[in-house]
Amino acid sequence: MKPEEFRETYGPIALVTGASSGIGLAFAEELAARGFDLVLVARRTDRLEALAQRLLSSCGVKTRVIGADLSDPDAPARLLEETEGSDIGLVVSNAGFNIKGAFESKDASAMAKMLTVNCHAPMQLAHGFIPRLKARGRGGLVFTASVEGLIGCPYSTAYSASKALVVSLGEGLWGELQGTGVDVLTLCPGATESEATANMPSAANLQSAADVARLTLDNLREGPTFVPHQHYRDMFEGLRTMPRRDALTRMAQSMKDLA
Repeated sequence: MKPEEFRETYGPIALVTGASSGIGLAFAEELAARGFDLVLVARRTDRLEALAQRLLSSCGVKTRVIGADLSDPDAPARLLEETEGSDIGLVVSNAGFNIKGAFESKDASAMAKMLTVNCHAPMQLAHGFIPRLKARGRGGLVFTASVEGLIGCPYSTAYSASKALVVSLGEGLWGELQGTGVDVLTLCPGATESEATANMPSAANLQSAADVARLTLDNLREGPTFVPHQHYRDMFEGLRTMPRRDALTRMAQSMKDLA
């Protein structure tokens, strides 16, 4: 898709949640470079304000900052209310976090908070924005899931379960929205350069957040799911062709070896 066609289809405004760091920040930067005005959403508004100033200076785009903690179940409704009347053509539901380690050792309240951010927020945002996108007759939804949502991942059990919901949500909506002009893509990245991986010097096959964002937008019409790194495409395609018991046993052992 040519740049002008991309902006005509998904512009003039894109909304990005979790835009203060990592893949969300990279989405904001890539969309600004493509000429989109932005609505940036995150808890850390100081970072968003600094980003907004930088994107205005470098790309000349208008940016609106909305502070929101998506672990609050009411936050998506307030976000929908605050954007009523804005001509948002692309929604990037990216906010999320993970919890790794033996399932029973993790804090139950932290897992509940993770489900609210990773599952409740994208579902409610999609429910609110889809009628607006359909009324426009064009637009897009991007959900950030994970390759860990493609199969249950031992020692990342709650996180992979939350991302499995996102994968199913995106796939179901991709099917429902065929013929409406609204494209849906569920992003399933592997290990990505971020604040979390900065302290993991042994991490292999890291992909830059900028590459993840660029490739995702370039493949927005190639749904329902997209794995941006060849290593992880091959790995998880291989795991899903194995007998499930064998795949899970292998994954559990490899995670134990890393512990």
